[in-house]
Amino acid sequence: MRRDSLPRIAPWKRAAGLATFAVSSAVAAVASIVPATDAELLIAKAAVLEPVTIRFDEALLPPPASYVREERFQRGDTLAGLIARLAIAAPDAQRLLGQRELRALRPGTTVTAEVRDDGELVWLAFLSARATEVRIERVGDKLTASSRHAPIATRTELKTAVIRSSLFGAADAAGIPDSVAIQLADVFGSDIDFYRELRDGDRFSVLYESQWLDGRPLRAGRVLAAEFVNQGRTLRAVAFGDGYYAPDGHNMRKALLRSPLEFSRISSGFGMRQHPFLNSWRAHKGVDYAAPAGTRVRAVGDGVVEFAGRQNGYGNIVILRHDGIRTTVYGHLRSFGSGIRAGARVRQGDTIGLVGQTGWATGPHLHYEFRISGTARNPLSVPLPAGTPVARHDMDAFRAVSGARMAQIDLVAAPQVAARQFAALE
Repeated sequence: MRRDSLPRIAPWKRAAGLATFAVSSAVAAVASIVPATDAELLIAKAAVLEPVTIRFDEALLPPPASYVREERFQRGDTLAGLIARLAIAAPDAQRLLGQRELRALRPGTTVTAEVRDDGELVWLAFLSARATEVRIERVGDKLTASSRHAPIATRTELKTAVIRSSLFGAADAAGIPDSVAIQLADVFGSDIDFYRELRDGDRFSVLYESQWLDGRPLRAGRVLAAEFVNQGRTLRAVAFGDGYYAPDGHNMRKALLRSPLEFSRISSGFGMRQHPFLNSWRAHKGVDYAAPAGTRVRAVGDGVVEFAGRQNGYGNIVILRHDGIRTTVYGHLRSFGSGIRAGARVRQGDTIGLVGQTGWATGPHLHYEFRISGTARNPLSVPLPAGTPVARHDMDAFRAVSGARMAQIDLVAAPQVAARQFAALE
C-alpha cells in the first residue's frame, strides 16, 4: 500500500489521543504504588517482641493484716460458739465472755467483727433489739464497749408474686421476706383460707416498708398496701392507723377471725363422724386442726375468758365469750397462755394456749368450736361480724393515703393482668 493511500488524521484528534494516553498511564502508576487494603499495610509492618522480666515476689499482694467476719447468732447457740466461729483467739475470747453487753444478743442477730490474722480482735459490732448499735473495740490492751442509736433508714419495697404451691413458696421466689407473707395472711385471713383456697395462678402485689442500716437491708417492716387475686376474686387492703381497710373504707379484719391457727390443715370437719377415740358415730360439733404440739393458738376475737381449765374429753380447754351470743371453744391444749384465767380479757390475736393432746385425743391437734346462743355452728361457713370501718371524719385522709398507695400497687399489678390477657389470645 502506498503511503499516500493511508487515511489522514486531523491534528486535533491526534492531540486528544495523546492526552488521554498520558492520563491513563498516570492513574495506572498511582494504582500500582498504593496498597489495595489496610490489611496489606498491617502485613507490611514487622512485629517486634521485647522480653519483659516479671518479679513474682513483687507482683503478689501481701496478705491482709486483718479480716472482717460476719456470723449469725442462731437459736440454741452459745456465746462461746459464736466467738469461735469468728476466729477470735483465746485471750480476747475470754474477755468477751465477760462483757455484759453481749447479753443483749438475740437469735437471728448478725454479729460483725474485724479480727487480725493472729486472732486478735480489732472490733465487734451488732444491732440490739432496741435499734441500738453495740460496738466493742480494742483501745490499747483493753476491750472497750460503746453504744449509739443506729441510723436506720426506712424505704418502701414494691413486689409481686404468683402462687405455684403456697404463699411462702411464692414469697421466697419473689424475694419477699417471710414476715411480710405472714402479715398478708393476717390481713386477708378473714376472706381467704390460705391452706384450702389458694390455687395455682393466684397472685399478689405488696407495698411494704424495709429498714436499712449503712446501705444494707436490715429487716422488713409493715405492709402498707396489698392486692390479692384469689380464684379470680380481687381483694385490696390499705394500712391506715392501726388497721387495714378496703379502698372503700370497710375493715379488712372481721370482728372474729375464721381460724384460730395461722397455718394448719383440717383433720376432721363439722358434722357426723366416727369418733377416733370412742369408735362410734357421733356429731362432731367443731373442727379439728392438725398442727405440731406447741403451735400457738390465738383468740379469734376480743372477749372475756369464761372458762379455762380441764373438762372431760376436751382436756385443757378455754372458752371465750365475745359478745352477748357468740362464744368460741379451744380444746386439747397442752398449756394455757400467760394470764389466761376466768374473767381475763383478751384481744384478737392474743395467745390463749398451745396445741396439745390432752383429753380424748389420738394425736396433737386443736378442737375448735363456734357457738351462737349455745348452739354449735360450722366455724368454716358461719357468717362473721364485720369490723369497725374507717370513721366518717377520717375518710378524706384515708382516701388520700389509699389513692397514693393503690396507684403504686397498680404499677406492678396491671402489667401482670395485661400479660395474662395477651397469653390467652395466643
